[in-house]
Amino acid sequence: MASVYDDMSLAEKDVANFLFDHDIWWNYEQPIYVTDDKSRPRVWSPDFFLPELGVYIEVCGAERKETYLFRKKVFEINRIPVIFVHTYKGDRWKQFLLKEIKKIHENRWEIVRDL
Repeated sequence: MASVYDDMSLAEKDVANFLFDHDIWWNYEQPIYVTDDKSRPRVWSPDFFLPELGVYIEVCGAERKETYLFRKKVFEINRIPVIFVHTYKGDRWKQFLLKEIKKIHENRWEIVRDL
């Protein structure tokens, strides 16, 4: 039987397993509508979406700085919370990911609190 894991890179599998170990539910490559830096409509499929947290994750399994900077810019334009995880830099990504999830929700709380 085919599995979503069959389509994942090794880096994506590491992130999927880490999320599973922390009881964080995820959807793999859930499409999202964005407007790019030239105001053109696009449909992207970030690596992971955490539906209970409303956060996207892009797994950076290799050094491709220009690609990631462009994607980050487009996500910022669209005000979409995304965390770029650089798994090729060692295991530091695990604590970074948890810290960034918490930071996104702290920022959300400040917005809601001030309503």
